[in-house]
Amino acid sequence: MSLQDKSAIVTGGARGIGLACAKLFLERGAKVIIADIDEKAGNEAEKNLSAIGQVQFVHCDVSDRLSVRNLMASSLDAYGQVDILINNAGVIHTDDFLDISEDDFNRVLSVNLKGAFLCGQAAARHMVERVKEGGSVGSIINMSSVNSQVAISNQVPYSVSKGGIQQLTKVMALSLAPYGIRVNAIGPGSINTDILAAVNDDPAAKHKLLSRTPLGRIGEPSEIASIAAFLATSEAGYITGQTLFADGGRLALNYIVPVAED
Repeated sequence: MSLQDKSAIVTGGARGIGLACAKLFLERGAKVIIADIDEKAGNEAEKNLSAIGQVQFVHCDVSDRLSVRNLMASSLDAYGQVDILINNAGVIHTDDFLDISEDDFNRVLSVNLKGAFLCGQAAARHMVERVKEGGSVGSIINMSSVNSQVAISNQVPYSVSKGGIQQLTKVMALSLAPYGIRVNAIGPGSINTDILAAVNDDPAAKHKLLSRTPLGRIGEPSEIASIAAFLATSEAGYITGQTLFADGGRLALNYIVPVAED
């Protein structure tokens, strides 16, 4: 599954799943733009990955249209084309439904859902023009979650945003299918990233997490990156509009919660 001579943008690429995607894509021959709002982490990622291949960090706030426009311009200046977009940038806010503020709700939706829309639209417009000019088709990969199917009561905007990503993926796929551009999503379960650090450090919380994970372990960012690499290549040429869940069997598990005694 070579990505030789392809160029990719990975949003939220400075750490976690995004960083793993950037690394694997470089190893498979792609040129990579790491887009992130964290300049320090982004510059460090560029420095660490530069020995593998061509990589550049571009500061970007995916929730801001002008910032996204600058990201596309910088990517085209660097590599001349964008073949692959991984919409990975995301944030989380933990609060109960009755307590969460409008500002926090809007912030999560702006990054996780609006950001994927803005970046996806910008990349797709470029990809469509290339197809019309006889160039190669592109691929867009959105990062969803098992929380698009199930929900956690204190992760309100995150769950809503990931449900939106699943529908956005389908809409994009249908719209871009006439041009041969494929759009898919990945739905990770519990992955060993910074977001999960608090759970890893809490034995009771980790036990609860593993109790709903049939494979009995937490996933690694590299395992999600390998799915992204597959979806980006012609090996997945007949797959579009789909969300591939990598969750250790969580969504297949029909378990029960404790029932309160009368």
